[in-house]
Formats: sequence, structure tokens, C-alpha cells
Amino acid sequence: QVQFVESGGGLVEPGGSLKVSCVASRSDFSSYTMGWYRQAPGKQRDLVARITSAGITTYSVDSVKGRFTISRDNAKKTVNLQMDSLKPEDTAVYYCNTAPHAVWDWGQGTQVTVSS
Repeated sequence: QVQFVESGGGLVEPGGSLKVSCVASRSDFSSYTMGWYRQAPGKQRDLVARITSAGITTYSVDSVKGRFTISRDNAKKTVNLQMDSLKPEDTAVYYCNTAPHAVWDWGQGTQVTVSS
């Protein structure tokens, strides 16, 4: 059963912006802290940002602070990540899941490539 569907990735030049979105299929979505993770080629998957059910946010990667903004809509069972001032090192596949520990099945993710 598909738990998440991520979308919104693409190719963007350095300094550009993208917004990635995730729609969950679970009815208990609003009960969980949700997060965005990313996995660059040859590297492990890391938690980038998380948001509680009440909207309290935490950014786990220092390099994204001030550039990325996580948000959620519990009624629509969605979680978004607005990414501004993108850098080549932000290139990765982006996934959503519960946080800080991923307990649901992973989706396919959405590829974000930052390159000129």
C-alpha cells in the first residue's frame, strides 16, 4: 500500500527555488510529526527538516537553515518543503516520512537537481 506520493522535484539553476510536496494516504497523518529526508548519490538518507502536528518546525541540517521552509496541511494530509537559494549540494532524492524516525514505508521520492 502506497503511504506517500512525493512530487515537485526537477532541474533548477543554483540560486533558484523549488517546492516539493508529499501527500499521505494514512488517515492518522495528523497525529504524527512529519519530516523531509534527502539522499544524495552514494550517501545515506538524512533527515532535513521536521514539523510537529501543531506546526513546530526543526531543521536538522545547518546548511538549509534560512533557505528551506517546511509546512503541512493536516486536512489535506500534505507536507511541503519550500526550497530557496538552492545550491548544487542540495541535489538529492527527497522523501517524506514520519520523523525523527521513519516508521512508514518509503515512497519513491522526488529528484531535485541543482545545476547550471
